[in-house]
This record gives sequence, C-alpha cells and structure tokens, in this order.
Amino acid sequence: MKLNEKRILDTFFAITALDSPSYHERKIAEYLKKAYAELEIPLEEDSCARIFGGDTGNLFGRLNGTLPGAPILFSGHMDTVEPSCGKVPVLHTDGKITSDGTTVLGADDVSCLTAILEAVRYLKETGTPHRDLELMFSVAEEHFSEGSRRFDYTKLRSKMGYVFDLSADMGAAALKAPGSVHFWLTVHGKAAHSGFNPEDGIHAISIAADAISQLTFGHTDPITIVNIGTIHGGRMTNIIPERCEMEGEIRSYKDVRIQEELDHIVEVFRASAEKFGGSIEERHEWCYKALDTPEDSEVVHFYRRACEKTGLPCTLTGTFGMSDCNHLPQNGIEGIVVSSAMWNCHSIAEYTTEEALIRLTELVITLMTQE
Repeated sequence: MKLNEKRILDTFFAITALDSPSYHERKIAEYLKKAYAELEIPLEEDSCARIFGGDTGNLFGRLNGTLPGAPILFSGHMDTVEPSCGKVPVLHTDGKITSDGTTVLGADDVSCLTAILEAVRYLKETGTPHRDLELMFSVAEEHFSEGSRRFDYTKLRSKMGYVFDLSADMGAAALKAPGSVHFWLTVHGKAAHSGFNPEDGIHAISIAADAISQLTFGHTDPITIVNIGTIHGGRMTNIIPERCEMEGEIRSYKDVRIQEELDHIVEVFRASAEKFGGSIEERHEWCYKALDTPEDSEVVHFYRRACEKTGLPCTLTGTFGMSDCNHLPQNGIEGIVVSSAMWNCHSIAEYTTEEALIRLTELVITLMTQE
C-alpha cells in the first residue's frame, strides 16, 4: 500500500502540539471532529464529562463498509499525562521523534489517533473495501479510564475491538491486564493536648501505623499487588491526631484476589482501631475488571493474520497496566491492547519513530480491510 508518509508525520506533529491534560481534551476533540467531518464521518460527543467535571466527552463514530462481518471497534484515548502543556515535538535525523525535553511527547496516545485517522483517510481516498468500522476516542483514560468507564456501550455493534495503547515493540499485543480497586481508609481517633493530657487522646496515626506494619505491600502473590500511596493525618504538633486518611490500590489478574486483599486490609485496620479504642471508615471503587482474552479467540486470530500480512512479528503478552480495553469484555466485546508506536511513556524521555508510525498505520489499515 502506498501511504502519504509526510501527512502521517504532519498529523502526528499537529496533534501532539495540542494541550491535552486529562479532563481538558477539548483541543484534540475539536481537531478530530473537524478531520473526520471532512471525511463525512461525524463524531458524536457524549456527556460523561459532567460526571467528573471535565470539559470534553468521549467521541464515537461509525464508518459503513462493504466487506462481510460484524463491525470492528478501533479505540484510543485523547488525554496525556503531565507535564503535557506546551509540547514541542522534535524530529531527529535518525527518524526518532521526542519532545524538546520539557514535557512528555504525547505519543501516548497520539500515535494511535494519528494511525486511525490516516487509515480512514486512506480507505476514503483509495476506495479500498473494508469492514464496518466503529471508532471510540476516550477522555480521562490516564485517570482510571473514567471516560470509557462511563461510555454507553449500547451504541456499539462490534463484537471485537482493538485498543491501541501498549508501550512495546511493534506487533505486540496484550491479552491479559489486571483488574483494579481504588480504596480510601480513614482512621478515627480522639484529639487531646499532647503536653497536658496525651493519655486522653487516641492516636489515629499510631493506629494506622500498627495496621500497616501487619500488611504486605508490593506483590502479595505473583499476580497481585497491594499499595497504599498517600497518608495524611494530624493538625498540629501539640495535638494528638484524631484522624488519619490513606489512599491505595490493589491490582490483580484475578478479580477474586482483589476482593480477598481488600477484605484483609479492612479486617486488619478494624482490629488495630479496636485495640486502641478508635474506629475506621472504608470506601472503595472498582476501576477495572481484569482482562483475559483467550488466545484462540477471533480477535486474536484476526490480529495474527494482520501482523503476518504487514510483516510484523506477532507477540502475545500480558501487561500489569490497565487501559480502556479492560471495559470491553463486560460489554460483550472481545478486545486486545495493541502496541501503538510509543516507548518510555509517562516520562519526558518518551519517544516514537517515523517508521513505527508508518508501520502502525499499515497495521490499522490491514485490520480494517481483512475479510
């Protein structure tokens, strides 16, 4: 296939230059709406931003094809991790593309947005037969996939989908990803003056420390991790702290293990609180359910063939990161997370290459045009 390689690069540079922090993806959304409108594909924006205070909703569009078979979903996200504002992409003489060193590049996930847009342009311009296609571009993916979690999946007719959001060599795809729970714990003690009557107080931070000392963090087994990432407590140095707040997460390839670890954490904290005369409050939110797509599924078979046709080595793997793909199985869609021409993500050392962007576009076109 003959691609417009200059336009691929120009598109990538144009989108990465747009500010797109989570909850503020408006500039990229308007760019995509305009670009797809020029291809006579309207992108519909949902109202999920009202729920979490963002300024942009998820985008959804459909392109009818002529090849037989159910529609295929192609998806990526519009937001970028910090530092994300004022991005200046730089093309080096060896074809490597980086930021100017002061921000992330934004290849996560602009590589995906570029490849899908350029693939659709190619189909329109060449008249190449393709499957029915569904496109979903999410917001707030970097914050527990808040956008895709609230997407109305009844809009979709796809039974398989490709989420381009994996930092790995081209041709890699993740079939497994962990589920995740975000939890909040508050220990309640009793305030007292630390100089005059400390014995009348109940030290909330001490209770938290007692509980934490009994827990295991990091890998609690080969497929599960536990972490408490923030702790806040106390008001002044001369007051016994009456409150201590903690926030953490649990990830596992097995959802049942997440629930077991959460129950254990609450049990330990409650026992420590009772021992010292305090109490606890707990709340949690399931951010993701585990992804476990079988190797013999149609979405994987289809991907293998596309890699073979494109000349990419197909590598099936797992990841301990989550993505919008985690939400597909609960909505009747088999999905995998595909490598999307991005490396060293979530750092100012992030990069892609001109060649990888071209190969990614070729892969997307092949997936869209396979019978």
